Amino acid sequence: MKSTKRFGRGQFLVTTIKDVARMAGVSVTTVSRALNGHDDVNPETRRRIQEVADQLGYSPNIAARTLVSKRSRTLGLLLSALTRNSVKDNIVFEMLCGMNDRAAELDYDLVLFNTTPQKQRQKSYKALCKERGVDGVIMMGMRLNDPYLEEMLHAAIPCVLIDIPIERKNIGYVMTDNIQGSLEAVTHLIGLGHRHIGMINGHAQAAVSIQRLDGYRQALERHGIPFDERYVEDGEFREDGGKDAAYRLLTSHPELTAIFCASDLMALGALQAIRALGKRVPEDISIIGFDNIVAAQYCTPALTTVNQDKYQMGYLAATILIDMLEGRQVQRYRTMPAELIVRASTGPARGD
Repeated sequence: MKSTKRFGRGQFLVTTIKDVARMAGVSVTTVSRALNGHDDVNPETRRRIQEVADQLGYSPNIAARTLVSKRSRTLGLLLSALTRNSVKDNIVFEMLCGMNDRAAELDYDLVLFNTTPQKQRQKSYKALCKERGVDGVIMMGMRLNDPYLEEMLHAAIPCVLIDIPIERKNIGYVMTDNIQGSLEAVTHLIGLGHRHIGMINGHAQAAVSIQRLDGYRQALERHGIPFDERYVEDGEFREDGGKDAAYRLLTSHPELTAIFCASDLMALGALQAIRALGKRVPEDISIIGFDNIVAAQYCTPALTTVNQDKYQMGYLAATILIDMLEGRQVQRYRTMPAELIVRASTGPARGD
């Protein structure tokens, strides 16, 4: 492995790992193990080797290191259908920051690649991972019927899923306690006197939709309120979807006094529909979201929501994946607590 420095016009000095070993007074093997992060090198020896390497301008060649170790020290983040329409939703960005920070702390690189149904028809999951040279993958935003998800279940490539609780040998997952968060949100509405509570869910192929609907149903049942499937509409986790779903709910069921939305983005759309119908929040209709995106605290009125620690989810996903890659025995399945954030969009039920 070599590093090259330029001295003057046309003159180059090539520094090799042998040069570092010679100046540091150690073997080439010791230099290699010290610079590649192995923990069996004496700390003082490691420090001296690093000083010599810095002095000579030497750094390990990544391609050569990969050939030797059979690992690229690169994690892949596989996202499904990332578009400009996601700009208001900061969930991906916050999770990405957490993943990137943890990867950098442990000397890994993070590569982002987006997938669409068209791309999936052209290239398999295994081929995509091989092409990008990743050691392991974090998957986010995948539908339960996504072909890449099905292919991942049978692949040998370690993977950590965000918001999909699948337990397999080479798989880990990180998610929020969606059932508990939804249960607390709807219980909050019931405590304010609401008995006719609608729900705007995401879509049937999202694990979080299934869990958040479960939490909604459990809260109703605990307080003796019958579940009515007519009070549930899907909004596809989109702002315009939330707006359309709220319009359908409120025009078909004028008795509703509150709506629980399975995402803040859909709640923002619901606020628009409520205003368009000449109703007020929270005087006529109370609204609760889920996620606690940045926009939730700045809309009017500020949105009551369920917070999930998005940065920590990303940080933990990268930690679990790297632990798996490095053979450490860790808890691969992690569910993080949710927290109800009460703001101005919820209030006492109106008297009819």
